[in-house]
Amino acid sequence: MIKKIVFISLFSLLFVSCWKDKSPEDLIRLKEKFKSTVSSFEKKKEVANKKVNKGLETLNALKSALEGTKNEDKEFAKVYGDWEKVNKRVENLNKEYLDLKTHASNLFTAMQTQTNSLSDEKSKKTLNIAIEKAQNKYNSTLENTSKAINKLRLLHSDAVEVVKALEVAAALNSFDDINNQMKSIEDRVADIMSELNVAVTESKKLYEKKITELEE
Repeated sequence: MIKKIVFISLFSLLFVSCWKDKSPEDLIRLKEKFKSTVSSFEKKKEVANKKVNKGLETLNALKSALEGTKNEDKEFAKVYGDWEKVNKRVENLNKEYLDLKTHASNLFTAMQTQTNSLSDEKSKKTLNIAIEKAQNKYNSTLENTSKAINKLRLLHSDAVEVVKALEVAAALNSFDDINNQMKSIEDRVADIMSELNVAVTESKKLYEKKITELEE
């Protein structure tokens, strides 16, 4: 019964405006702003993923070219350039993440403010508990997202280190140690992208479903 009350109340908070077609705390606008940011974050995540995979392709192509004694400056220039693009996309993704964090906070604050304006103490208490649980869960997701973005930064740094090492290895014609480093970089990509996908999924739940479902 309590869950039913929470469901109905939150549905009203998120989707039903008061008279004059506007919620007192402008929840509808904030919800749409958050939704738009989630969409933008997802797109930037996909772009970053494509750039990372492109960087891996050119990194492997460079190693093959060097092993085939095709040691040309343009080969190095290309792979350095591709990983610079990775770095740029990671920073763009981080900026979007910060916007996501801000807009989520604004949405939760508005819900709390409107809930606290209710005269019915029982409904107020029930809603505040639901909001707090949902916010704590989402904040945990945001924290993990930040860690995943930092892992992408580290991935970029490690890839550049591999390219630098390849320049030396090319002169020595020895690539054994480099093979292990490259495999490590490749293996980390899937896990990082999986962590970022969680952020998108949980964010969509926040505006596509009701907060009560996030408690489960």
